[in-house]
Amino acid sequence: MNLSYNFDRKANDSQNYYFYKEGFDVQELEKISKGVEKLPWHIASTAGGDSDSRKSNIKWIPQNDDWWWLYEKLSNYAVTANETLWDFDLYQIPEQIQYTEYHAPAGHYDWHQDIGPDMLSKRKISITVQLSDPEEYEGGNLEFDLRNQYDWELNKDKSIVKCTEIRPRGSVVVFPSFVWHRVTPVTRGTRYSLVVWSLGQPFR
Repeated sequence: MNLSYNFDRKANDSQNYYFYKEGFDVQELEKISKGVEKLPWHIASTAGGDSDSRKSNIKWIPQNDDWWWLYEKLSNYAVTANETLWDFDLYQIPEQIQYTEYHAPAGHYDWHQDIGPDMLSKRKISITVQLSDPEEYEGGNLEFDLRNQYDWELNKDKSIVKCTEIRPRGSVVVFPSFVWHRVTPVTRGTRYSLVVWSLGQPFR
């Protein structure tokens, strides 16, 4: 008996990311910069409360009339990327956008996934926006670990993808929230970025 029809579903490119080279123009970036000045600071930590693997300062951008344009723009980017690569079941962005500053000499975020328990289990797509001019800092690179594509013991170096496209100011990278990624230590200057997550029902 052939039961293959039970698993006949549309395939996707689950290890790939989507990139917008000019996601935000100068006027929009300046609007974001002025708006976040009024927001309170928080010390970043992981979902488990670990502050050693992550060194950065964050602010949370509220979901109100002043910021609705930003939520709508990022939602549209997530939808386009999802329809192109993954076809995940998405429904909303209920979490606030995270504004992050990574300062030299040690600002970083070690290897992690954006999914986790409880509410985090519903994260499907992660969106990162580059706010800094690439000449204003060194290090602070967004990298992906795609070890599932390779034999990890034989091809350790090949599994690391350096997402150099995210360096231009205003660029946007969209990727599945289960992909392992990190921000390498900033060695000079400060890296400014936005992060937000599009949610759906937990993977099943």
